[in-house]
Amino acid sequence: MITKDARRLRVGVLGCGPIAQFAHLEACAKARNADLYAICDTAPDLLARMGGTYAVPYCYTDYDAMLADPNVEAVIVATADAFHVPMSIRALEAGKAVLCEKPIGVAVGEVEELRDVVERTGLVLQVGHMKRFDPGLEAARDFIQTEIGQLLALKAWYCDSTHRYSMTDAVQPLPVTSRQASRPRENPKADLRRYFMLAHGSHLVDTARFLCGEIIEVRARLAERFGAYCWFVETSFANGTLVHLDLTVAVRMDWHEGFQLYGEHGSILAKTYNPWYYHSSDVEIFAEKDATWRRPLGADGHFFRRQVEGFAESVLDGAPLRGAGIEDGLASVRAMAAIAHSVRSGHAVRVADMQGAV
Repeated sequence: MITKDARRLRVGVLGCGPIAQFAHLEACAKARNADLYAICDTAPDLLARMGGTYAVPYCYTDYDAMLADPNVEAVIVATADAFHVPMSIRALEAGKAVLCEKPIGVAVGEVEELRDVVERTGLVLQVGHMKRFDPGLEAARDFIQTEIGQLLALKAWYCDSTHRYSMTDAVQPLPVTSRQASRPRENPKADLRRYFMLAHGSHLVDTARFLCGEIIEVRARLAERFGAYCWFVETSFANGTLVHLDLTVAVRMDWHEGFQLYGEHGSILAKTYNPWYYHSSDVEIFAEKDATWRRPLGADGHFFRRQVEGFAESVLDGAPLRGAGIEDGLASVRAMAAIAHSVRSGHAVRVADMQGAV
């Protein structure tokens, strides 16, 4: 049974495509401190289907009309990557807080422009790195911040699977599609290197930053064989942690995602599941002080609902942002662009100096 708070954030969702259907619409409907107040999509048939399914009070085919609604307090941008920055800027300029899907942008320059608007308006912008709301990963970060001491090394991997759709099709509803849906002028999947880095690498980079802090430098290699792509990234962090990142799309096995982290007073082993299972990461924490393992249950694995609730707390109550902010989003795009540049050049790249597109 869903119990709602008395004061709830009135949210408008831009885009009724798969990511909205699989994640954001239900997250708003279930969130204790938010309501799905409005939706917007250029496809009238899709809009009508989603509006009826979720009993949405207001449905718009015009984004500016939704932004002009004074009762819409915040917008979730659930569109293709190319639209993230311009749609977020329009919402902020209209006085709305923004939760934008990851990656926040596809090039460093446009994200810097968005950061300037966030700073000028003073409004909340959260990037949809929903893994920060995985209870297992939250427990790991708590141990890092309170007990582990100095960090020595992190090995993290994100390996998509050739069987992912066979598995997720069994647990997900069929997405409702429309021929009238808005699409970017260029096919995002025309350049698979870029598409996989933006879609999957953004998760890997942000998780590493969530655990270990700022990335200073990357040196990356890429192998392409039999239709598969593998990035190995040697990564230097500001706190001196040595990090190896493995992004592989796709492995001939089950979904394979997780990390090993070694510190002064303990270690952490983690296995992360395909997000559409809504299963919190299995995290085993070893504390050197008493030579014991502990494993948080992480029973509440609806990362997208928890993400909306954290966002609403920041907007309604002024609570510190628990999710990724604009600086996190910018750092992620810089790091991904640096990885791509390192692959091309064969040299290490300082992330802070990186400009251009991923």
